[in-house]
This record gives sequence, C-alpha cells and structure tokens, in this order.
Amino acid sequence: MIRLFLFFLLTLWLLVACQKAFPPLPDDAELLDGPVEGLSEAENRRFLAGDVAFNDEVFTAATGLGPLFVSTSCGSCHAGDGKGHPMNALTRFGQWDDMGNQYLHLGGPQLQHRALPGYLPEQLPPGAPFVKLLPPANTGLGFLELVPDADILAMADPDDADGDGISGQPNWISLPAYSTARPDAISQNGQYIGRFGKKAAVYDLLQQSARAYNQDIGITSTYEPFDTYTGHEIDPEVNNQTMQDVVFYLRTLKAPISRDADAPDIVAGKALFGQVGCAKCHRPTLRTSPSPIEPLAERDFHPYTDLLLHDMGPELDDGYTEGSATTAEWRTPPLWGLGLSKNSQGGQYYLLHDGRAPNIEAAILLHGGEGNQSRAAYQALDSVQKAQLIKFLESL
Repeated sequence: MIRLFLFFLLTLWLLVACQKAFPPLPDDAELLDGPVEGLSEAENRRFLAGDVAFNDEVFTAATGLGPLFVSTSCGSCHAGDGKGHPMNALTRFGQWDDMGNQYLHLGGPQLQHRALPGYLPEQLPPGAPFVKLLPPANTGLGFLELVPDADILAMADPDDADGDGISGQPNWISLPAYSTARPDAISQNGQYIGRFGKKAAVYDLLQQSARAYNQDIGITSTYEPFDTYTGHEIDPEVNNQTMQDVVFYLRTLKAPISRDADAPDIVAGKALFGQVGCAKCHRPTLRTSPSPIEPLAERDFHPYTDLLLHDMGPELDDGYTEGSATTAEWRTPPLWGLGLSKNSQGGQYYLLHDGRAPNIEAAILLHGGEGNQSRAAYQALDSVQKAQLIKFLESL
C-alpha cells in the first residue's frame, strides 16, 4: 500500500513538473497554420502529406534544385504559412502594359537570382520594368478559390456607375492548359477571372503551386515542364501526387481566426472601418460555392477582400504589371491574419506588395487612387479613433 501511495505521489510530481517544464501550447487563434476543421480521416492524411512536402522538403541539386532558383523549399518563404520577409522577396520583370511580357526570352517573368555552383544567376535585363513582391500568407486560400465568379462580378464596378470613386474590376486571364475552369466559371473573350497573386493573375491553386515550384525552386512537373535555365522541356522533378497533395494542403489550411472581437476598442474600430470606406474594397464577408471538401462548401467566411483590381494611384505604381492589369492596379489583399503577420516577418511589419510599409498606418497612408477617400477619412479621425481602427485590424 505504501509503495502504491509513493508511486502515485511520484506520478503526480512528474505530471506537475512536466507542466512547468514545457510552455503551454499557443491558442489556435494565434497560429496561421493548421487544417480547416471537419476534414475526414483520409483528408487529414492527405493534408499531412502536403504539409510535409510544403514545409519539410528542402531541394538539393540531387533532387532537382535549380540550376537557377530563388529558394530551396516552399516553407522557407512562408514561415508558419505567414507572410514573407524582404529577404525572400521575389523579383518579377518584363511587362509594363496589357500587351504581355516582352522579356520571356531573357528569363522573365521571374528573376532567379541564385544558382548552383558552375552556373551564373540571372541579372535584370537593362531597361526591364520590375517589381519586388513579398510572399503572401497561405491561410484560407481554399475559401478564396471557391468564391463564385458571379459574386466577384457583382462587386465589380469598372465604370464607377455608383459614383463612389471605387471602380474595381477582375483581371481577365488565359487559363494554363492544365487548369480546369470552375463549374460556375464566367468567361470573357476566352479568358477567365484570376483571383490569386498580387495582381490576380493566377487562376487557381494548382497554377499557383506548379509555377512556384518551377519559378521559385527550378523544379519541373508535368504541369510546368520547362527548365528555367535552358528553356527546354525536361522530365518532371516532382510527381503529380506530390503536387496534388501540396494543392490540397493549401486548399484546406484553416482561415485565420480573429481575436478579442468583443473588446470595446475593437468593436469601435470595426465600425470605423466601415465608416471611413475601407469595407468598400476590403469586403468583410464572402461565401463559397459547393465543393467536394465539405468543410469548405457553401460557407460564409471573413477575408476582407473583394478579389478585384483597384487603381491605387501613383504611390503604388511600380511600372510593372501582369495580365490585363494596369501598372497601378492591385488586387485587394485579404486582411484576415494581418495582426499575426509579424510572427513570420521577424517581429515587425513589412506590409503592401513589396513590404515598404513598416506598420499598418503607413500602409493606409500609401493608399492613393481609389483609396484616396478612405485615406482622407482616416486622416480626419482623432488619435483615439485611429488607435481603435488599428486595434481592429490587428485583431483580424
């Protein structure tokens, strides 16, 4: 009996000691990674397979890296599935109008600035327009992929018919041969609505993934089979199963979870967000279409975007574009997860497409063009109201 009692005390002591030795797990709302709730057992297995391929696989020359590349893995640019840092920014070059990229024969559209030994990295061609782009956060992408085309077009107002100064429009793009048009797809002159990328020039997550493997890491697939160094078609260096697992992983990452939504300052900030006109482009709520992945199907979600292009004026005109967008047009970036951006950016903010804004207020003050009215309305707020609006944005 005494031995049993001593054993019980020892076990209890070990449990208490372990709790003190290890920090508590972070709350789910403090993390961007993790699967959407409600996946089946088979779907969770596939999510984990994609997670391993995305975050754990580091390519080498022996496994197909390069010979020209930007990074050696997917996860190195998307730490914790969050936003990238200026140190891993991508450089795109070669297009200044809707006539297409004029520098494809010189390595466009992406600069591979690193190379394996024995090879020379790419240099920007003289006179080529270019832009720096920070890797985006990955979370909630499956929800954005499922917004019906009709809903996106319903938010568009290319001629500003309502006179509110906002004239969002889609980026109409050509589908790559391997992408299949959505069941509810709406086409215009043989082109379809792009929804991913800073300029909404990417159609779906398969195109996003296949191009990232090819342009960022120099890895070919059956989808993007051309070597970025020679331009010749070569054998696939990543198989279709792995590619599809990565797509499934990105598609089923959870949506960011807002924090402290009922706090008085955040409630007040949310009201101000609507009052100053931010919600005209950063639409709080969208809805998904039907999907074979049940947790994504026909759900309301809160990304704070309209997935449309907006002219942001000379402040954000970098002289480079993609697809049919003008050089000053950018897709409305989703704001969900904004407050967690610093976690993957070294402890400080690098906001806007190239990370030039060191904080949220700086990003707001760079909104020109269609953002002029909202910027002026923000500037007219008093210091307390501005702080409340920022707190709301940081809660997303």
